[in-house]
Amino acid sequence: MKKIVWVFFAALTALSLSAAAPERKVEIYLKDLARLQGVRSNQLLGYGVVVGLDATGDKDQTKFTVQSLTNLMARQGLNIDPGSVKVKNVAAVMVTAELPPFSRTGQRIDVTVSSTGDAKSLAGGMLLMTPLMGPDNQVYAVAQGSVLVGGFAATSRGGGSSAAKNHPTAGRIPDGALIEREVAVNFADRTELRYALLEEDFSTAIQVVGAINEEIGEMAAKALDPRTIDVTIPKEFWGRAVELVARLENIPIQTQPKSRVVVNEKTGTLIMGSEVRVGTVNIIHGGFSIQVSPNAMTAARAHEPAAQGAARGRAQAAATPQDEEKDKKTVTNDLGVTVGQLAESLNMMGVSPQGLVAILQAIKDAGALTAELRIL
Repeated sequence: MKKIVWVFFAALTALSLSAAAPERKVEIYLKDLARLQGVRSNQLLGYGVVVGLDATGDKDQTKFTVQSLTNLMARQGLNIDPGSVKVKNVAAVMVTAELPPFSRTGQRIDVTVSSTGDAKSLAGGMLLMTPLMGPDNQVYAVAQGSVLVGGFAATSRGGGSSAAKNHPTAGRIPDGALIEREVAVNFADRTELRYALLEEDFSTAIQVVGAINEEIGEMAAKALDPRTIDVTIPKEFWGRAVELVARLENIPIQTQPKSRVVVNEKTGTLIMGSEVRVGTVNIIHGGFSIQVSPNAMTAARAHEPAAQGAARGRAQAAATPQDEEKDKKTVTNDLGVTVGQLAESLNMMGVSPQGLVAILQAIKDAGALTAELRIL
């Protein structure tokens, strides 16, 4: 188990969101750095019925499923008493989808189907025609089709045992909705563009403004705040906003990546830059003692190659559990140790992924972690 966890963290530390040194800059296109206002998706929602289930549908006490079925039958010319309906192959579901920007009538989009009652599984079911509405209560698409479920749920005939995998009460229908209404957008006749940076940053905003003005040859762009940039469309591009956007989105911007550690508390997953370093700190957590402090060898190692220093750090981390005679649960590291090396040391001491999450939070709160800590 320890070996598996060690390989898991070694792979994650190699995946760097900001693996380079802080002074390194990278070149990113504007289309990957910012989003254009007005070019966005819209959420759609509908209520429908899935039929054809193998006795895994809603039970009799789910009244709204029976009511939905009888209403559907009534529209087909069949009048049925809801009290006499007892079926197990029908489930009430909520249907959701995203209407992409600039969608056109006749285009197909994917939909997600989720049970709202007490159905055990939607596997093998068929979603009947379901209108999908936007926030304005207008129907923009109609969904129908076979539900694909990435799991299963099974119960023995006698009801004595059962088995399940993943979430069989939710599924998808690829290309399951047909767009019936378009969102009116007159993009070509715009006189102004507004870009929103994915992450607010004063320096990046100023660089984007300078790059846009240099590209179109006039002071057309200005920063409203660290995230928002307004661009006045030059006269030569009036009625041709699409051409201007195509030209601007490929402008390279020099940016400095942020040091970052991403933590998922639910799964215990950590993704970190291998060069994110830890300052002086002493932490006691669940019987483990973590010490990061300067020592006499720090200055001597300052001029070592990075690979040699990393190897030395790993060797020291590996030796620490064996060399500590008085306290087998003490981890000692030099000042400036990377988060990746610290994670390896703690993993070798038997610290669980959840424990690593708590330790990183404590190190950040103590001011010893200079990187941004994001908790999902």
